[in-house]
Amino acid sequence: MTTAPALPPFEVDTRAGVLDQFTADETGRPGRRPLGVVYAKSAAEVLAVVEWARDTRTPIIAHGAGTSLEGHLLAGGTELILDLSRADSIVRIDPADFTATVQPGVTRTRLNAATAEYGLQFTVDPGADASLGGMAATNASGTTSVRYGGMRANVLALEVVFADGTRTRLGRAVRKSASGYGLKDLLIGSAGTLGIITELTVRLHPIPEWLRSLRISFPTIETAVAAAVDMLGLALPVSRLELVDGPSVSAINAYRGTTHPETPALFIDLEAASAPAAAADEAEIRRVCETNEALEIAVAHTHTDRQALWEDRHTLFFGIKAQHPGHRFLVTDTAVPFSKIAAAVATATRLAAELNLPVSVAGHIGDGNVHAVVPYTDETHSAAITFSDQVVRHALAAGGTATGEHGIGLAKKHYLREEHGPATDIMTTVKRALDPLGILNPGKILDV
Repeated sequence: MTTAPALPPFEVDTRAGVLDQFTADETGRPGRRPLGVVYAKSAAEVLAVVEWARDTRTPIIAHGAGTSLEGHLLAGGTELILDLSRADSIVRIDPADFTATVQPGVTRTRLNAATAEYGLQFTVDPGADASLGGMAATNASGTTSVRYGGMRANVLALEVVFADGTRTRLGRAVRKSASGYGLKDLLIGSAGTLGIITELTVRLHPIPEWLRSLRISFPTIETAVAAAVDMLGLALPVSRLELVDGPSVSAINAYRGTTHPETPALFIDLEAASAPAAAADEAEIRRVCETNEALEIAVAHTHTDRQALWEDRHTLFFGIKAQHPGHRFLVTDTAVPFSKIAAAVATATRLAAELNLPVSVAGHIGDGNVHAVVPYTDETHSAAITFSDQVVRHALAAGGTATGEHGIGLAKKHYLREEHGPATDIMTTVKRALDPLGILNPGKILDV
């Protein structure tokens, strides 16, 4: 550890092993070692680093748990990494207001462990144990967004340090407000390019007393999608509605030692206010699935069985990795209208066959978000990039988006204008207004 002369209060970590983690990620894009890593524990320390960066015109990349998939954290060689993982205090939990206020380094599992004693939970679940600051910066969502929404729906207020050294609060800890511009929502999803989040107030939700989990196998993707859309149309109280294809189930079986039918399947959580309501809703889900040719319906009623069922879904990526040692993994993140989900999956399957790539498809079907996991090597990297490009272009042509939850980062910024047209120029204007020196995570989202 060495102390940077220009930053007396801070130690700058320049160990090669630490810096190397910012030179590569799953995108396959090369980076360069940053200048160093500074660990901030408070908003005051973040402010001091930002002021130094402003005065010296040194770029900053804010870093949380490091779970980004789109090159948000890749360095170009001139940046200082501002690591917020040690800013991890739970400031307060307000059960009467159904809110919690936390520093950005707090992870979702740690927050949920603290709120469980009040019968409350933070519901955004991207799968990885990400930090709340990083989740807000990328507008993360995940398996529960079908019922509870993503980060924009669940963050009530932020404290932010802007590039000029201004430290301010955005939003209020209330469920609605018609006061002024929605600047809080502008910062959510900006990937640290507009400001550094130093505190969040988030919504909490009651932990449901009655919960059923189901895994339902279908003969085809089309029948699985049709069943899911029927459930949404009937307003059934599902809080998770996940789709996996046959290769995904095969990876789960191999990794977990299970024997599920290796055909497309839905993973479902059903919440209810009473036992009779849970039974009635489960019966309706059974009816819908049987109408859509379900092959097998497995229901988990106990906490242990529900944990095992969702462990299957949450370990899918690890199962795919285990099947392909020595590979990197590209993960697409398109979202399309419900009526186009089956076509999006069919397109991914066709492209995988044409490019001779072993692709598994899964997604948060309840909000139209489709992921394809593509194992690749140096020899197949070009084919993987072609696959991803064609999947994105199909989604855009279908009226969808290049990224449902992972963010633009480096990997997808060349699609921004194709998706947003002249609105991209407005984004550029906002970036230049809030970060005129271009010191906040430069080159990510926009080339400004």
